[in-house]
Amino acid sequence: MNPTPWYKQFWPWFLIVLPLCAVSASTYTFYLASTSPFSMVSEDYYKEGKGINQDLSRQRRASQLGLVFKLEQQGRQLLLSQHGGDRIGTALTIRFHHATIAANDFEQTVTASGDGIYRLHTEQPLTGKWRVQIDNYDGSWRLQQKLMLPVDGGHWFN
Repeated sequence: MNPTPWYKQFWPWFLIVLPLCAVSASTYTFYLASTSPFSMVSEDYYKEGKGINQDLSRQRRASQLGLVFKLEQQGRQLLLSQHGGDRIGTALTIRFHHATIAANDFEQTVTASGDGIYRLHTEQPLTGKWRVQIDNYDGSWRLQQKLMLPVDGGHWFN
């Protein structure tokens, strides 16, 4: 009986294919890692860490002032109204930070209309998970919360 040559048998090819799959997968992973931007990793993490302490003092200041705002969504328009604390009456900077896509982040500086409502207009209706920051014009206080848009019935910031 003639022995079958090795290249016509199953087990040598099975043992060769497994390491080749691992090598090709690691090569592709290296390619993805080297060509993709690192949008989730901060370049200056120490400076941002120090900034967190400043943010906490600004949030405590907003709490001391008794500030409460309500955010409502009507299509592409967001309405922000004050319901607690002394009436601000000045411009507010409102920042929207998307949970996963940094390119979707934006900010607007808005002033209150005659009825005391701050109106933000967006190019398209906002959906998904966001971190929203409300700062006054001089940066002495801040309100921030995470929320899921669209909001039904409004969302309270305090």
